[in-house]
Amino acid sequence: MNKEKIKIWLPLLLSLSMIAGMFIGYKIRDSIPGRNFFSIDSRKPIQEIFDLIENKYVDKVDVNKLTDTAIQAILQKLDPHSVYIPASDLEDINNDINGSFFGIGIEFDMYNDTLHVVHVLENGPAKKAGLLKGDLIIKANDKNIAGKKLQAEDIRKIIRGNQGTKLNILTIRNGRQINFTVSRDFVPVSSIEASYMIDNNTGFIKINKFSTQTYREFMTAITELKKKGLQKLILDLRDNGGGVLDEAVEIADEFLDGDKLITYTEGLHMPKKEYRCRRTGQFEKGKLIVLSNEGSASASEILMGALQEWDRATIIGRRSFGKGLVQEQFDLSDHSALRLTIGRYYTPLGRSIQRSYANGEKAYYQEIENRIVTDTFALLIKSKAYTTPAGKKVFGGGGISPDYIINTDSMNYYSSAINQLISKGIINHFGYYYSLSNFNNLKSYPTAKNFANQFSVTENIWKEFSNFALNDSVSITGFSENDKRLVKQSIKYNIARNNWNDEAYIISLNNDDNTVKKAIELIKQ
Repeated sequence: MNKEKIKIWLPLLLSLSMIAGMFIGYKIRDSIPGRNFFSIDSRKPIQEIFDLIENKYVDKVDVNKLTDTAIQAILQKLDPHSVYIPASDLEDINNDINGSFFGIGIEFDMYNDTLHVVHVLENGPAKKAGLLKGDLIIKANDKNIAGKKLQAEDIRKIIRGNQGTKLNILTIRNGRQINFTVSRDFVPVSSIEASYMIDNNTGFIKINKFSTQTYREFMTAITELKKKGLQKLILDLRDNGGGVLDEAVEIADEFLDGDKLITYTEGLHMPKKEYRCRRTGQFEKGKLIVLSNEGSASASEILMGALQEWDRATIIGRRSFGKGLVQEQFDLSDHSALRLTIGRYYTPLGRSIQRSYANGEKAYYQEIENRIVTDTFALLIKSKAYTTPAGKKVFGGGGISPDYIINTDSMNYYSSAINQLISKGIINHFGYYYSLSNFNNLKSYPTAKNFANQFSVTENIWKEFSNFALNDSVSITGFSENDKRLVKQSIKYNIARNNWNDEAYIISLNNDDNTVKKAIELIKQ
């Protein structure tokens, strides 16, 4: 009898279960925006077009490349800073953000179709294995490198790899072949390009980007400078295109006291978020000057805007880029990524410094090129004015305007003749060869600062350089006195870099830099 009842009720129970499942599914499906439970998904025209091209087009087409092109065209209709990052580029971009990669710790350059080691990172894998500056790399893991006319990116792909993997290198040193086996490891890429004392109480720090390591590096730098007597600081943010927002905020906190607002972000789908000071900073009191130019963008402008509006720093140089848009990176299924603008950032007084991009991307970047030659603040003055606590007027809509403007010196423009030397890498190559062949003579300068203050490019060095350039079919005999002055300066800077490092280059450069000279003058007042 019980079996008969089950036979009668079983179909009904199954039907009820199906109905309940459909009802729950309907509710879940209906809660998803743009979806209808009983709707049939329609294919989008863009997918139809790709299918038609793939199946009907007269020639064979790489649809993946077409997809990349289509995505980029779509993003161009949004703003200049929303970008698609192909999978092939994503690793390098993420390494730049993280401030590190896995490699062997060398800087290299290709001279006369031969790969030269121009710098070996202290305590890096290559240094531990025994590589030296001046070594010529002929092979890497049995791949010929010499005579191949490889691009820098091709060489990086050979040299870099996963942590712990081995790279077998065949080199030539003083005419003798030497084999090395190097274990790839963590290689930091510092965002602090220079950190040194200009005099007994004035320090100089140059930050070239904001990676995830920048705040830690900054704290190490400023701690060391304080040990050397730091009381006044020149912070160089020129040509710093930005990077990680949080790092700039943390550095701003080291200069500002209390719980001051540093910046806030907001967007249509992004609720307002404030970034405020949270602790006692390492340099809340001493004189502070910040250097700016049209290459200072994004996170650099966040830092400058906060320091300017709280009357904490004097900004000198040229007007900053004018990027006030916030991007978030979204990883996609094919290992590419979309860096999409999701909001705007605002300075403490509420100004947005984002420039207009209504006339398209080309005009947007052309404005920067025009500004390098001549800049006027007329458009800014017409925009809304804001007043700092000390009564200073600042403007939005076009970057951070400096308190002291240092216009580009027309006497420092590179002529076409100098640009030819630069494009062929002749000045840098000469600096490398000079530092190798005059290694013992350069030992007479115990530090890069001594070199910057005492070394000069003599007429004998100029003649040596002239012969070097002729080997590359470039004659410098007709150079004007101004061209000769600029090239001599550049030779000195490159000798400094090749004998020491990038910081040595900056120290020598600063001795001739009008913006740095003005900063030193102001900071001493």
